[in-house]
Amino acid sequence: MIRSELIQKLSDENPHLYQRDVERIVNSIFEEVIDALASGDRVELRGFGAFSVKKRDARIGRNPRTGESVSVEEKHVPFFKAGKLLRDRLNGQES
Repeated sequence: MIRSELIQKLSDENPHLYQRDVERIVNSIFEEVIDALASGDRVELRGFGAFSVKKRDARIGRNPRTGESVSVEEKHVPFFKAGKLLRDRLNGQES
């Protein structure tokens, strides 16, 4: 599901809300998650999962095309850990 599909589904399920308002709400939620992760915080959505940031140290990598060694800088990457309810649903164990 992409963002526009999510907005459309929420709009369809909540006919009392304008689609532009639903779009603002969804965008606000995503922006808050992004801002929290950018400042190094962890975001937990109970039953769904937790988003956090992991640090990857600098290392020496290899260019797969040429085989030449290249240095890869330190970087921070987003990480998602699924919650118990989500894992159970995916494995067919309704709660």
